[in-house]
Amino acid sequence: MTDTRDETTATAAASGQTATERFRESGRVGAAEISTERVNLLASRVIKAVNDTVLEEKVTYDEYNALKAWLIRVGEDGEWPLFLDVWIEHSVEQVANENRHGSQGSIEGPYYVPDAPVQQSPTKLPMREDEPGTPLQFRGRVTNVAGDPLPDAKIEIWHADDLGFYSQFAPGLPEWNLRATVPVEPDGQFHIDTMQPAPYQIPTDGACGALIKAAGWHAWRPAHIHLKVSAPEHQLITTQLYFTGDAHISDDIASAVKESLILDPQPRSDGQGKEVTYDFVLDPA
Repeated sequence: MTDTRDETTATAAASGQTATERFRESGRVGAAEISTERVNLLASRVIKAVNDTVLEEKVTYDEYNALKAWLIRVGEDGEWPLFLDVWIEHSVEQVANENRHGSQGSIEGPYYVPDAPVQQSPTKLPMREDEPGTPLQFRGRVTNVAGDPLPDAKIEIWHADDLGFYSQFAPGLPEWNLRATVPVEPDGQFHIDTMQPAPYQIPTDGACGALIKAAGWHAWRPAHIHLKVSAPEHQLITTQLYFTGDAHISDDIASAVKESLILDPQPRSDGQGKEVTYDFVLDPA
């Protein structure tokens, strides 16, 4: 039997530091040159919004010092990627994808790891021999906006396990558990066998959890599958797929759910779990 005791000892600080290091290694740090005028505009608006809140809500020194202490803790816990990806990224994603005609995007989140093992479709994601959960057969097709198949497309897929933990961000999980890069078949189709992921709470024992508790919020994300779908001469789409009936579809803490991204898995005819179909449509570059 799979021993899940190790992964359940995952801490916010450990996963936060891992997410921070992954971001530093990603090549995105300092990759873009942003003009002085743009920095001035954006920074000034953010600072003004904070000051306006202070003045309008009559923020006290006790509240101000609590904020200062919390900001310090966010850095110490390495939770800036988590904080930004949970509460801010959905707006950045909306701006980035507002002119798409194909599939809708969603947030990447802090748990993406590049260069997952390549496995040609049809395939089964890397998993433990007795991986817990409900088997899920995920299939579909990748096309352009005209409906033509894209035989050179590839799908990067990753998701949490049945306990809500991600490989490389929780101890005890195999390095590439439930992660792969899947080139599609010549007709653009893909068939991926995996396990249906579970809903989970974002880490609550660190700075972000302290904010959630202080504000009286919940920490839940609905179950979801992460994907990056790309093809030569087409725009890469980063998205998430969700599941009907999830208790937190309507109040996802990350505000990332979109109606077109909700799946409705059906029982397989052989009784071996569930199956679902979703087609991806990519915009031209």
